[in-house]
Amino acid sequence: MNPPPLAPRRWWYVMPLVFVTYSLAYLDRANYSFAAAAGMAQDLRIGKGMFSLIGALFFLGYFLFQIPGAIYAQRRSVKRLIFASLVLWGLASTATGLVSSVAGLVVVRFVLGVVEAAVFPAMLIYVGSWFTRAERSRANTLLLLGNPVTILWMSIVSGYLIRDYGWRGMFVIEGLPAVLWAFVWWALASETPAAASWLTAEEKAALADRLAREQAGLRTFGSYFEAFRSREVVWLCAQYFSWSLGVYGFVLWLPSILRMGSDAGIVATGWLSAVPFLAAIAAMLVLSHASDRSGRRKPFVWPPLLLAGLAFAALYGLGDGHFWMSFGLLTVAGAAMYAPYGPFFALIPELLSRQVAGGAMALINSMGALGSFAGSYLVGYLNDATGSPRAAYLLMAGALLASAAVIRFGPFTPPGAVTPRTSAAGATGR
Repeated sequence: MNPPPLAPRRWWYVMPLVFVTYSLAYLDRANYSFAAAAGMAQDLRIGKGMFSLIGALFFLGYFLFQIPGAIYAQRRSVKRLIFASLVLWGLASTATGLVSSVAGLVVVRFVLGVVEAAVFPAMLIYVGSWFTRAERSRANTLLLLGNPVTILWMSIVSGYLIRDYGWRGMFVIEGLPAVLWAFVWWALASETPAAASWLTAEEKAALADRLAREQAGLRTFGSYFEAFRSREVVWLCAQYFSWSLGVYGFVLWLPSILRMGSDAGIVATGWLSAVPFLAAIAAMLVLSHASDRSGRRKPFVWPPLLLAGLAFAALYGLGDGHFWMSFGLLTVAGAAMYAPYGPFFALIPELLSRQVAGGAMALINSMGALGSFAGSYLVGYLNDATGSPRAAYLLMAGALLASAAVIRFGPFTPPGAVTPRTSAAGATGR
């Protein structure tokens, strides 16, 4: 007898909610890059070095509250945590448009990091409770597409908002949707599959059984602290630190880098900034699909990171004054940096049991937050100190090449292979 189907409706009920939620989180952290390109530092009379540091402060708040938030989500309620976070980060982002001093900007950037800290690990925990191992790379990618998709449209919309309302108006207008979406999330999100009224009893039982069977053979730990000391988690922390240094050095300062290399206005800069993220969307979809079909993760993570590192090395070698060639290499680097996210975050719960996987993902992401802090600050500092992005390109190249090497040679071997897809209807929701 054939097993019960795994509810294709999950893709249409669950993924739009998590996609929009993570998109709004990314909007409210990344629009700082456009305020930077629009002269926010000059308006607030902040030196460029201090402005880079303040921008990076987001990631210190983000780092400190990752693990507590993830543990709360895993043990108590993802739904309540995300609702509160949406309201608070929307208000914090709106408040960024109202600050009039360095101290105010310091406080609001740090608070924004704190209230957004638990969102990403909580979303990974949430997705993991709804989708099986053979679906998880694609599900994670649909969640993580909120990152490049948001920057794609934000890059265009923010340029027009700054032109018409200034950077203050941009922060206010782009912060309010998170507060409104919180109530949509509360009305539509089901805490677990067992609580979903739109699933039949048969579908709930089939999904619960599949997820439970996938836990067999996974390494178990007596505590979170024991899991955090495991060599797999330690290596993944080092890898994600380096990867995030490259990604956020790129994300936060791309508009400024483009304006340094051209005479484009803020609207044209917005359109140009969108292109690498359009390429990233395509790359993420292709790699996540290929990873789930093959049942493998590592071969879909380290080669794109290697390519991104080589693209930044080529940008350093190319030098200044070759705008369109540099823009092409920036597009390659952006797409390659984003492409492996789905397979990477599918790898972690294949190495560790559900008991500790949420906390481990939070720890790994918190190390990524430290890398993001380093990348955000150092790229801005180097651009200002040298008057050119070349030194920043070299920094990002080294970080991404190191990240690729750690994944390629690190101790990441899941105890069982992922079963490749055999049923399109059951796996993809078509």
